[in-house]
Amino acid sequence: QVQLVESGGGNVQAGGSLRLSCAASGSTNLITATGWYRQAPGKQRELVAIIYWSGGSTYYADSVKGRFSISRDNAKNTVYLQMNSLKPEDTAVYYCAARTVGVQSNEYDAWGQGTQVTVSS
Repeated sequence: QVQLVESGGGNVQAGGSLRLSCAASGSTNLITATGWYRQAPGKQRELVAIIYWSGGSTYYADSVKGRFSISRDNAKNTVYLQMNSLKPEDTAVYYCAARTVGVQSNEYDAWGQGTQVTVSS
């Protein structure tokens, strides 16, 4: 079983930056991918970025390409989401999610509690 804890959210003005962290514990050796999702009030949850632990390949939603960067620190079992050039439409609760061995693609079996990001204009 994997546990995830996000941190790093906060309030920032448009154009600013934040770095979110997702610290994993438990059976971290079973993680195959970690994703960041976000959900704004009244909107559906949206996939933001994914990093695959084997090979380190990444995926980004079109809405954040060129502004956000996902990375990982294997020694710390932590995945980061560097968010630059933030826009008010990036305001949401950000969640990290982990997929472990045997779980189907596009599904995640561990979720963090979420961290609020608020971007003011």
